Amino acid sequence: MESQVRGPKVAITIIVMLAALMAMIDISIVNVALTDIRASFATPLDQIGWVSTGYMMANIVVIPMTGWFQRRFGFKKYFTASVIVFTVASVLCGTAWNLPSLVVFRMLQGIGGGAIIPTAQSILFARYPKKEHGMAAGLFGLGAITGPLLGPTIGGYLIDFSSWHWIFLVNVPVGIAVAALAWKYIDEPGFVADARPIDLKGIALLATGMPALQYVLEEGNRDGWFESTRIAVLAAVAVIALVTFVAHELETPHPVVDLRVFKNRSYAAGTGINFLTGVALFGSSYLFSLFCGTVMHYTALDTGRVFLIAGLAQIVLMPMVGRIGPRIDPRLLLLVGVTIVGVSQWYGAQLTAQAGFHDLVTPQMIRAVGLAFVFIPVSVAALSDLPDQARGNATGLFNLTRELGGSIGTAWMGKVVADGMVSHGAALAQHVTVFDPAVQERIAVVASTGGPADAIIGNQVAGQALVMSFEDGFRLAMVAILVGIALVLMMKKPRAGVAPVGAH
Repeated sequence: MESQVRGPKVAITIIVMLAALMAMIDISIVNVALTDIRASFATPLDQIGWVSTGYMMANIVVIPMTGWFQRRFGFKKYFTASVIVFTVASVLCGTAWNLPSLVVFRMLQGIGGGAIIPTAQSILFARYPKKEHGMAAGLFGLGAITGPLLGPTIGGYLIDFSSWHWIFLVNVPVGIAVAALAWKYIDEPGFVADARPIDLKGIALLATGMPALQYVLEEGNRDGWFESTRIAVLAAVAVIALVTFVAHELETPHPVVDLRVFKNRSYAAGTGINFLTGVALFGSSYLFSLFCGTVMHYTALDTGRVFLIAGLAQIVLMPMVGRIGPRIDPRLLLLVGVTIVGVSQWYGAQLTAQAGFHDLVTPQMIRAVGLAFVFIPVSVAALSDLPDQARGNATGLFNLTRELGGSIGTAWMGKVVADGMVSHGAALAQHVTVFDPAVQERIAVVASTGGPADAIIGNQVAGQALVMSFEDGFRLAMVAILVGIALVLMMKKPRAGVAPVGAH
């Protein structure tokens, strides 16, 4: 089926990439500002995470419904409205007067951002001819993968030169320009709105289950998981609502999210790999940022520089993979990419408190190279075997799996580090006795400096336990991403000449 979108290709490419990059950066840019926001509002440490949690809750509700919204309102109206919502919410976030107001405005921002990303992807592929879809995938992948890497760097500079308010206000001129240009240049001749009945029950179940699941993932580790009544209740709500949602969507003739697409073997395997990509991208980024802050005592800006230098590899590789992708079986590229990402996690597990700047950049750069060989081919391999009319809905679900992978990966890595500090600390403490010659020697050295020996040695044990906990996290992340190899082998070879993600 021919593209539904018309208009100048270069202008539309710039418009959708700017919007997607803006939304993707906003997922991670706020992380480096949490300390400043907490100080500004005198917020308790255990509540500041809501600034990120609120955004992600709204994000994961909207993303799976974007296919339905696109059919209902069209690319031009839905995309422009999403950018406007995101921009207005950015203004409100930048002028928030306390934590509750900021969380509410971040949720509004998440609604806009969650709609922007898959819609930008669909517009890009709908505008490009099929023979250029590899390059389109490379361009979109460049924004989608680079955004989370650039976020901490940009946020660090904005906070250094001004204040945390500007991590939100910087979106305003970009958002205004994108909305105006999108309305001017995106054209959909012959678009007819989908007039089928609205699946209100499906929307209600999704809007209940997904935020509950996101809250459990974000706050579970902090609240002791199922030791907390609130976490246990919300976990039950999430399970009941989402299981009911799946059953309802499979039975209703007009679902808001068509889950039948998972009957396709390549799509099911591809979304599984995309999920693992989310774990590798967001989960290991969280783990690495935490390592830099707690073990290396890096500032937010220093950590951001590590991500920035490592991410430069993607700027070169994404367009190259987009060009060569149509000529190579995407399953082969995926095997290469998944393996490289796994190697990057192994390198991460070798980091110690004595690591230098180059030691920190190396695993991140290897991961960036691997992800460049994963992002584009997984889109082609997963969606090339689907009928044209199913791809809009499939694109939203495909993006959702990456977001869920990020949420689950982040929660998982947080638990691994917290549990590891306890278990490794206890194991190491068993070997620290006054009868050990090495311990006696260390006590003598500390005593000669006049410091409290017990406290200093205890801090050293805790520090070593922390490093060992991060090693556990990186090893588990390596195992998780390498599961993708089995999923690649489940895929069918893509049919020749069939367009990938977001084609209409």
